[in-house]
Amino acid sequence: MSRADIVDVIGQFVRLKKRGTSYIANCPFHNEKSPSFNVSPAKGIFKCFGCGKAGNVVSFVQEHEKLTYPEAMRWLADYYKITLQETERSPQQMQQQQAGEALRIFNEFAAGWLHETLLQNEEGQLIGMSYFKQRGFRKEIIERFRLGYNPEHNEAFLQAGLSKGYSRELMERAGLIKNRNGIYHDVYRGRVIFPIQSMTGRILGFGARILKSNDKAPKYINTPENELYIKSKVLYGMFQSRQAIGKLDECFLVEGYTDVISMHQGGVENVVSSSGTSLTEDQLRLIGQLTKNLTILYDGDAAGIKAALRGLDMALSQSFNVQLVLLPEGEDPDSFIQKSGVAKFHEYAKAQKQDVISFRLLVGMKEAGDDPVKKSKLVNEIAESISRINKTEDFALQDHYIRTAADKLKVDESGLINLVNKHIRERIEGENKPRRKEEDTPPGIEGEDVEEAVQHIANPSTDAGQEWQLLRVLIEYGHLAYTDDKTVAVFIEERVDPALLEQPMVGKLYNEYYDHYTHYGTVPETNYFVNYPEPAIQTLMASLLHANIDISPKWKEKYGIESSIGPMTYINDVDSTLSYFEYRKILILQEELAQRLNTEADPIKQQKMQMRFMELRKMEREILQKHQTVVFKALKYK
Repeated sequence: MSRADIVDVIGQFVRLKKRGTSYIANCPFHNEKSPSFNVSPAKGIFKCFGCGKAGNVVSFVQEHEKLTYPEAMRWLADYYKITLQETERSPQQMQQQQAGEALRIFNEFAAGWLHETLLQNEEGQLIGMSYFKQRGFRKEIIERFRLGYNPEHNEAFLQAGLSKGYSRELMERAGLIKNRNGIYHDVYRGRVIFPIQSMTGRILGFGARILKSNDKAPKYINTPENELYIKSKVLYGMFQSRQAIGKLDECFLVEGYTDVISMHQGGVENVVSSSGTSLTEDQLRLIGQLTKNLTILYDGDAAGIKAALRGLDMALSQSFNVQLVLLPEGEDPDSFIQKSGVAKFHEYAKAQKQDVISFRLLVGMKEAGDDPVKKSKLVNEIAESISRINKTEDFALQDHYIRTAADKLKVDESGLINLVNKHIRERIEGENKPRRKEEDTPPGIEGEDVEEAVQHIANPSTDAGQEWQLLRVLIEYGHLAYTDDKTVAVFIEERVDPALLEQPMVGKLYNEYYDHYTHYGTVPETNYFVNYPEPAIQTLMASLLHANIDISPKWKEKYGIESSIGPMTYINDVDSTLSYFEYRKILILQEELAQRLNTEADPIKQQKMQMRFMELRKMEREILQKHQTVVFKALKYK
């Protein structure tokens, strides 16, 4: 964990932009148009101020790739070429593995076996490798995409799996064998194999192409959906293409496996495939983590164009810059790149790019002709598409499309504007309908407790929020000097009675901090809490240590308050946080004493209470004199 660079790791999945000492991006965990996802390299944490997701480098990999904690650690170890020492698992432990982990292990075995069969087996060489060579694929590209072959006879894959201890049930769930009338057989017999990988390279499933002509068998078949493989959430080639997409800030979208492979071999590496389906929200989210520039390549097939266009309204609503390129008649991306080469491909794509609205108008008007019913339907479809472009900063673009569409469709511009607005209203009304809240509860702490704590962290002006802020300055600055002979940790320990901490989690972490100090003689580093064993605490620490503390320019104008800079800024932070915490506790104690004085009949006890009350008032005045800000003064009257 000390080796892992959070910016490096998250940058493999999300296109980060530097802002000051941190990095920002559109959040990979929810749809958003403006970036609210922040990464702090100094603290090793991420925090989304939109959906609230937060954590460290391990929890990011866990959440993004849907891995268990040990799997995320193994992924990081593999990424940084670190050897993990692990105890060997017994057969009983193997049987107890979760379904997802068992499938991952098996899929990796299957990909390796099918790839070796293609390269080493005689049938694989004669049939599978001959097909790939016919397509023009070189050996290095075959190895990069881990292409494979499943022999046609003798249920070779089934026997190989059984010999390695994998059960028939597991192999069937993975989609590689099937039970027919009590007899198991290989599903992909006589087919070349295209392993389908996640963004991190894990094998999720397989696509397979038949090589012999067979009218009864489909040309391509895919893994049935299971715990790992969900077709709508996968893009073929994303693992091999993600770095090029981020670097070039553009993603080409094609239809098939061989299109992706041929373009890679031809020198165009920023390309993925939706495997013949229309784009889905989850697929767009994968692309959007790396770029917002999406260029879709079509051949001249009308049915293919119509199917692919169905997902583009979603891309517009997610602020993608969607361009479309129609290839010459009779060409597909595979054939075009092989014939033309990379330079001519880029020249053609640049010259032929059209925006999605213009492309839809071209295709739709050609199909509608003079049919008034079809034309009316097209007007509604174009209005629906334009309504998706609803960001304030895209107003001029939306206005341009409305004027262009009204002119080409020969309809009244104001009528088209009304239709666009109607679609916007309907969508907003649909989005505002009450939804059932999905629970996302980290193990170890109740979800309501975590949610409540995050709300307190976000509102430091409350009593609970101030306790969290006190914990923050302790964790961030405890090791630094407060005076020549005293650290911040010692100073806070002298001033704060742990009994005053009413938030259970704050009290737990506060005491753990000083237990560590007592036991080891040094305060725990920030990473001690950022990488805390409880995932819920990791989330809270990321929220706490990655606070959104931009100060409004009007504070200087109205109150004379400025953001502090310089090496001693932390002293101001410690002083103000501690004073704020003490001031609020003093007000609470004053209120409790005043209530007790009203009911206390014993004169001696009354006198003691009055003396205590005066001490509290004196402490209050000292704090006010020290800070003299409107913020403190306003507290008393809340």
